[in-house]
Amino acid sequence: MANQTRKSRLLPALVAGALTAGLAAETVAQDRLTMALTGDSIITRKLSVYEEPEFLQMIDLLRGADLAFTNVEVLFHDWESYPMSSSGGTYMRAQPELVQEFVWAGIDIGSLANNHSGDYGPPAMLLTEKYIREAGIVAAGIGRSLAEAREAKFIETKDGRVAVISLASTYPNHSVAGKSRDDIPARPGLNPLRFRTTYEVTREQLEGVRATMRDLKMNPPASGDTLNFLRNRFELADAPGVRTEPHPEDMAEIAMIVSNARRQADHVMVTIHAHEGAPGPNSRMEPAQFLVTFARAMVDAGASVFVGHGPHALRAIEIYKGAPILYSLGDFIFQNETLQRLPYENYYRLGLGESDGLADFNEARYNNDTTGFPAIPEIWEAVIAVPEWSGQQLVELTLHPITLGFGQPRHVRGRPMFAEGELADKILQDLVRLSEPYGTQFDIEDGVARVVLPMETTDEQQ
Repeated sequence: MANQTRKSRLLPALVAGALTAGLAAETVAQDRLTMALTGDSIITRKLSVYEEPEFLQMIDLLRGADLAFTNVEVLFHDWESYPMSSSGGTYMRAQPELVQEFVWAGIDIGSLANNHSGDYGPPAMLLTEKYIREAGIVAAGIGRSLAEAREAKFIETKDGRVAVISLASTYPNHSVAGKSRDDIPARPGLNPLRFRTTYEVTREQLEGVRATMRDLKMNPPASGDTLNFLRNRFELADAPGVRTEPHPEDMAEIAMIVSNARRQADHVMVTIHAHEGAPGPNSRMEPAQFLVTFARAMVDAGASVFVGHGPHALRAIEIYKGAPILYSLGDFIFQNETLQRLPYENYYRLGLGESDGLADFNEARYNNDTTGFPAIPEIWEAVIAVPEWSGQQLVELTLHPITLGFGQPRHVRGRPMFAEGELADKILQDLVRLSEPYGTQFDIEDGVARVVLPMETTDEQQ
């Protein structure tokens, strides 16, 4: 396993006591498997040069787990490809040698399916996968075809074999991998989860849409309880609302892969990049309905853990049939303001010209740090989740709060370290509040939250 020879396992007090009594460690924790799970990583600067205790202790947490995961939301290449006409926002690219910073930090698994996977086209996407894989990190979520992008990748640990399936619901259309037929080569890309949004409206509202379509000479049906208007679906309901549903074909295909992987490994991790949130003012912090449906379906298919990322903020934790669903862990590394270069398209959309540079772009995009990401504290607050299994049973799930330096200069912020004091308490209380609708309870002590797990599985959870 990547990095395993350098990982110093963090033994629990039980094991330490057993060793003192003269017992072998493997007789106490032989089948305990731990994961250290993080959110989005946009890395553009070195990590390994820093020495703050709060930073190095966090790195020890990653290295001490059997395996550590992050979402790789940046492309590694030396400008072998050109930028596509659209991107996931800022065009993300970093120097290939920075992959070794992930290795240094103890990362074993990288998900590659996200809205930036296709920023520089298929060549850069495949180069990124190559650099990640050659560094010894298991890479999942992209491929030379849809079948390859969807397939499970496996990692071996001394405490069990783990399968990883990576996908995204947020992406530009050109990033999606394709199927092949009639000897036409498949399109390289990412593993997608499509979804449908339905706007539920009253009769009066529905007829208003119909009238608008008539005014625009769009020839709507004269009657009926549904309308498709400007790629939006409107459906008659008792009260206004928004309903989202995962694409049934995508969900079935991915569930089949999860089911097969479950029979080939001890544990299955499903990870998704999903910006989409529930309607309302807290959409960044609350998962969309289709994501909840999909996550639970993946557990039903055999997933041991479901890991979300994408909204650049924390979302709820749910324990469903004994498996943790982490709807978003927030950011892990967020160095999106210190890219080396940006293409014309990024400057043009902000009205910037040839004489403007990266600092000008950042200041124009964020209005001198008064709007957008730099102005939102929650963007820079996250957790590292550490689930632990004994055999197939989840026996512990701890959440370790981290800060990425809100309020620091742009060339400083974005690097994670353990949060302490009032900030740590604030992050964990946010997690408690967000998770309350899912019935999740926590014990918080010494700046770490532990999920209160059910003592046994009920018949309804079988």
